[in-house]
Amino acid sequence: MKTVVDAYFWLLRAIIAVLLAVMVVLVFGNVVLRYGFNSGIAISEELSRWLFVWMVFLGAIIGMRERAHLGVDSLVKVLPPAGRRICYGLSHALMLYASVLLTEGSWKQTVLNWDTVAPASGLSLGLFYAAGIVFGASSCVIILHELYRLLTGGIADADLIAISESEELPQASEAAHGKSQA
Repeated sequence: MKTVVDAYFWLLRAIIAVLLAVMVVLVFGNVVLRYGFNSGIAISEELSRWLFVWMVFLGAIIGMRERAHLGVDSLVKVLPPAGRRICYGLSHALMLYASVLLTEGSWKQTVLNWDTVAPASGLSLGLFYAAGIVFGASSCVIILHELYRLLTGGIADADLIAISESEELPQASEAAHGKSQA
């Protein structure tokens, strides 16, 4: 099962890389054509905006798995392990509720706009809203897995703080201690 999950996240990263490359080509090509040849790619702005939305939603799925989203942990850090478990479960239950709402709303928007076409590209607007379905469904699975781990005791007390430290924090703290000791 771990292999399938790792393959899914590898695929997400590959799709994000392709989306970014296509966005760069579209935007850069459009700029060159506008300033160099007084023309442009008609669908460039619309398509690059859609690709950006998809890239953000897919990146948010990866961020969810890696616990890379922003959060405030000052209260949770001072709680005993039982309090941390309660806060962890409560926060994940609320995230699950929000993800279900997002998935349901995205589904409704996708179905509602499936027959509507975008002005420049002629693509179905349902494709735009489908990004929310992919994110919502994926995040629900991730959150449910984390809740399962919590309920079965598969999460260590040290992992009950559901956010990761900033990469800059340890460096800033080392720099501050180095300057104060000098």
